[in-house]
Amino acid sequence: MELEAAAFRGLVQHLQDRKDVQNIDLMNLAGFCRNCLAKWYLAAARERSVPMDYDGAREVVYGMTYDEWKDNHQAPASAEQKQKFQDTAHLHANIPGAK
Repeated sequence: MELEAAAFRGLVQHLQDRKDVQNIDLMNLAGFCRNCLAKWYLAAARERSVPMDYDGAREVVYGMTYDEWKDNHQAPASAEQKQKFQDTAHLHANIPGAK
């Protein structure tokens, strides 16, 4: 579990460092994004009866509030990005018990 936790922290740090990478691009390419990671984190907290809400989980992943991140780092999605998102929706992460 220590290795898994370290890998998770590494992924979170990498995503925090790569603010230029948009969530929609992550979804379109990998089928998950920062919000998915926060939902997995929240689901794990709930499974362990750790008090947490979605905003708190997103703050762990983003390293700031989601509104802060959106205001400072999120670009509008293009029509092409939105279409690819729809076309690949069946491949997106399934996160049971989240939100």
